[in-house]
Order: sequence, then C-alpha cells, then structure tokens
Amino acid sequence: MSSSQEFFAAYDALLARWPAGTTEIDVPTPYGTTRVHAYGPTEAAPVLLLHGGGSTGAVWFANAPALGTDHRVLAVDILGDAGHSIPSGRPLRATTDLMAWLDALLDGLDVSRVHLLGHSYGAWIALNYALHAARRVDRLVLLDPTQCFASHRPGFLLRSLPVLLRPTQARARAYLDRETAGTDTDLGWKQLYALAVSDFADRKLVVGRRPDPTALSVPLLVLLAARSDAHDAAKVAVRVRKAVPDARIEILADLTHFAMPTAAPAQTNRRITGFLAGNDDKQAALGAM
Repeated sequence: MSSSQEFFAAYDALLARWPAGTTEIDVPTPYGTTRVHAYGPTEAAPVLLLHGGGSTGAVWFANAPALGTDHRVLAVDILGDAGHSIPSGRPLRATTDLMAWLDALLDGLDVSRVHLLGHSYGAWIALNYALHAARRVDRLVLLDPTQCFASHRPGFLLRSLPVLLRPTQARARAYLDRETAGTDTDLGWKQLYALAVSDFADRKLVVGRRPDPTALSVPLLVLLAARSDAHDAAKVAVRVRKAVPDARIEILADLTHFAMPTAAPAQTNRRITGFLAGNDDKQAALGAM
C-alpha cells in the first residue's frame, strides 16, 4: 500500500466511526472543492467544525453523535490541509482569502447563520471568521485555541521543528506520543495525523497575525487543556477574560493540546452542547430574577 493509500485508509477508518446517517458533501468554492461531513437533523441549527492542522474533518467522530442530537453537524476538511478538499482556482494566500473561502462555503451549504467550533489552528480560523462576519455566527467555541489570545511557548515551537523541517511518519508519531502522554487520545487519529504530516509535507496552511478579540460580539466558550504544552492555560484564561469579559472559560484537567478533541469527549461534549443550547444564558436569567 502506498503512503497516500495508507493515509486515506486511516481517514476512512475514522470516518467509519461516525454515526449512521453521516453523509459526505463536496462544496465548490472559488478556491477549490471543500469536503464536508454532515450529520444530524437537516432542519436543525448548523454547527461548523474546524479541525486542528493535519487532523482532517474526520477527527470529530467522538463529538458528532452528541452535537448531532440537536444540531446539524458540518465538519470541514480545511482547504489546503490534508484530506479530501481539493484546492483549485484562486490560491489561498492570506487571512482574507480564508474568510472569503468560508463565506463561499456557507453560501454553498445554503447556511445563513452557524455556530462555529474550532480546535487549535481551526480555532484561529473560527475566531477570525467570527470577527469578520459576526452576522453569520451565533455562538463560538474554541478548544485550546492557538495564536488567538497568546503566542506559542518557545519550547513547544522548538520541539515541533524536527517534524516541520523533516516530516516523517515515525517522527510525527513520536512527537504525538510525547505530547499526548497520560491521556486516552485516540490511536486511530494519531495514526492519521502522522500520515498527514508525512504524506502532505507540501501542504500550505494560511497563517497570519493574532486577531484582536476585543471586538468579538458573539457568545464565546473557551475550553483550555490544563496540560497544554502549546501555552500556559492559566495565563491564556486571564487574557481571554480581559479581552472578552463575558466569555465562558474552563480549564479541563489532565488534557493536553493534541488530546483534544478525541480524549475524554464526554467532558467537552457536555460543555459544548450546554453552551450551544444557551444553558448559561438561562441560568444567568434565573439568577437575575
């Protein structure tokens, strides 16, 4: 089996763990065709899921059943990253291109408003989009967001360099094993990530400056990994509170950056579904009576 065949076999194995009724949608945009995994009632409020770099949209298999009970789950293979999305037409070069791509994607899905959920790099995209098109975003959920409220730890970047400069499956797997030690991070996803790093070494993710979250006007939930090596979770929480005073912020014990979202999904699912349902708003209203 060739390396690319091995990657797509691992991809399909994760996708097979999504609930029955999941469908695949290919959405044309000016920047290329975007693969979307869709699950849940078609008439329900949509929630768009944006994965971390190299994870693919298949990574949300442990979250889709809970989120899809009351929402239409739309999990994207980010264009330019590993997966089934195919870049063509206009190149994605800057943050403005990413925003235009998401505008076109939502238009192609016939979605006027959406909840946004992103992890890591996907959280950076999600926050940028909520600032770009607040009229289209109902609620925003960020899982251990990077380059949103704080920079990466220098040590984290230093440990990442060998994987970035000389990507191999073995090197990526060893890196992940270290970064997820002591968690129940899914082994199938770890295999997929290692293959994504080695097979898609020429993938070109759009990166840009940290956005200014003080202008955010939509309800925000931030779930931070207590053992994240990407940044200091406690310090990030302070920065989130300063930038977005009304945000709901929780630090989840025992989780690491790369453990999300496959490790301890019951923890994250409970918090996310409650937030999307507006339970915090209801409790606040009762407390004010």
